[in-house]
Amino acid sequence: MDSPHRPRILLVDDDAAITGALGPFLERSGFDVRIAEDGHAGLAEVERDVPDLVVCDVLMPHVDGREFVRRVRARQLWLPIILLTQVGESWERSAALDEGADDYLNKPFDPHELISRIRAVLRRTAQGAGSLRSAPRLRALDLVLDRTARRVWRGDTELTLTPKALTLLEYLMLHPQEVHTRERLLSTLWGFDFASSSRAVDHRIAELRRVLGDASFIETSQSVGYLFAPKVVAA
Repeated sequence: MDSPHRPRILLVDDDAAITGALGPFLERSGFDVRIAEDGHAGLAEVERDVPDLVVCDVLMPHVDGREFVRRVRARQLWLPIILLTQVGESWERSAALDEGADDYLNKPFDPHELISRIRAVLRRTAQGAGSLRSAPRLRALDLVLDRTARRVWRGDTELTLTPKALTLLEYLMLHPQEVHTRERLLSTLWGFDFASSSRAVDHRIAELRRVLGDASFIETSQSVGYLFAPKVVAA
């Protein structure tokens, strides 16, 4: 009998202490792991054999994590990439997501949280959501978001959203059917690393629901966060 497929993970980090501990942990968690000691080596590994997913540090000499993402995307490779960032560098996270990373995790992190993020990203990729990152337009039911023009329609009606609400809608549509906590949305889109301003997320969600005219697009999940419910496709 064939053994089940073990997703192939490329771990790119110049810190041997991290790769030495994290590599075996990922192996024990059911992944086939290759390790690259810096961004240059990581790009060479991708050239040699494209993995199912890359976990890449941001702060590395020569080729850092953001440059790694740019070079991979420049080759029209849309394999999922999760970046490991330093706490407090929220602008790095926002820029990395804008440039094509699929997710990020703050250092120091709980390895089990990384496993959860890896599996969530792989699920999205398996469902065809991986192509959303490169799509200039996103569609869910009769809702269309033009990412280039920064415009939104429902049917033939163009909707007016504040810039932050539009950015939030884009992020939710790029990560459909996945629960996002208020804290995570604040950190990713607002650059905050504290929960005291979580009402900012609630206000923008309320704006989206009001303008969309249908609360079923964005569901509240157990009072901890939000989920974009409909299937999203490249339009």
